[in-house]
Amino acid sequence: MEEDQDIMVSLKNLDLEDQAQKDDSESAKESECSDAPPPSLAEVEEITGYSFRNKELLREAFTHGSYKADDCKSYERLEYLGDSVLNHLVAKLHYLSYPDMAPGELTRLRAANVDTEALARAALKYNLHKFLRHQKPLLQRQIQEFMEGIEQYPSHSHGMIDPPKVLADLLESLIGAIFIDTDSSMDSTWEVVERLLQPLITPENLKLHPVAKFNEACQKMGLKPQAKDLWNKTGEIEIYIENELIGRGKYKLKKMIAVNRAADDAYKNLFLFEKKDGGNGG
Repeated sequence: MEEDQDIMVSLKNLDLEDQAQKDDSESAKESECSDAPPPSLAEVEEITGYSFRNKELLREAFTHGSYKADDCKSYERLEYLGDSVLNHLVAKLHYLSYPDMAPGELTRLRAANVDTEALARAALKYNLHKFLRHQKPLLQRQIQEFMEGIEQYPSHSHGMIDPPKVLADLLESLIGAIFIDTDSSMDSTWEVVERLLQPLITPENLKLHPVAKFNEACQKMGLKPQAKDLWNKTGEIEIYIENELIGRGKYKLKKMIAVNRAADDAYKNLFLFEKKDGGNGG
């Protein structure tokens, strides 16, 4: 069909504009929220093993921008700082631990350890979200969906599930608060952060994202896959080789996750396709 041909594109040419704003706009439409106060932030100090000298920093680190009950600043500035501190600390760790590793490999390893999913997993592991002061009604639903995804992918999914960004932001703001409270001590901050991030991803368990893994396999086989972009209509991405469907992925909230799922499905079927095709691509 002509319509189908219009949406057949290379995987590299897919429009992957982040759909995170969609969640935010949906959240803004919902006005109901719980008036129950979050647990005492003193429990956060027990969880982290770090006692704040400036308790106001701790309060700020757990105050979302949606929270209007008092005049405390939101965690956005601490999150900004914590993101930079975390990247520095993990980069330093990898630089010293893997002296023969090339810069590109170091970058991939660091990214896997500090991306949204890795940080969201850590925040959820220690139940830090329960202390967040917010008025974001959709957050609990997003967390529940993430928890279900973690059951399917006990370790890092590499793009197959959708972590709530607020969880990663929360961990980064906590890191920023600790950094400031320790008078900018990288060593003292790392003592806390290293515990929170365990288990760290190592070169031995670092995996390629599904699209990269699939494209790499196709290049070795001399195959040229194409994607049918149905995302705006159905939330689906389909992947074809020589007009034969070999992979399908669906996720309505973010196109990138639908693409990752399609690539993962296609990769699993790729070698069956090559065998059926007579192995011409090898």
